[in-house]
Amino acid sequence: QVQLVESGGGLVQAGGSLRLSCAASGRTFSSYVMGWFRRAPGKEREFVAAISWIGGSTYYADSVKGRFTISRDNAKNTLYLQMNSLKPEETAVYYCAAGTVQNTYSNGAAGPRGYDYWGQGTQVTVSS
Repeated sequence: QVQLVESGGGLVQAGGSLRLSCAASGRTFSSYVMGWFRRAPGKEREFVAAISWIGGSTYYADSVKGRFTISRDNAKNTLYLQMNSLKPEETAVYYCAAGTVQNTYSNGAAGPRGYDYWGQGTQVTVSS
């Protein structure tokens, strides 16, 4: 089992920045592919970014490329998402997720099926 707890959400003006964190506990954090997803009101859960288990590869949704940065510190068992130039339409609950390499390889790192464990989410609100 892996327990994930997100933090860092809040209210920010359009164009502002936030840094989300996801603290992991349980099984070896470094062995999991990690991802960020978000769910806006009335919408489906949406892939934001993912990072390989050693952090050497990153993947982003086209909508956030160049503005968001995913990173991980395996020594601290923590995943991060730096979000810059935020837009009002990015108001959502942001979730971190952990997936085994086998699962993300089989089901893809850009879809929720590729992940085995989820945090409870942190609210990000971007005002216009």
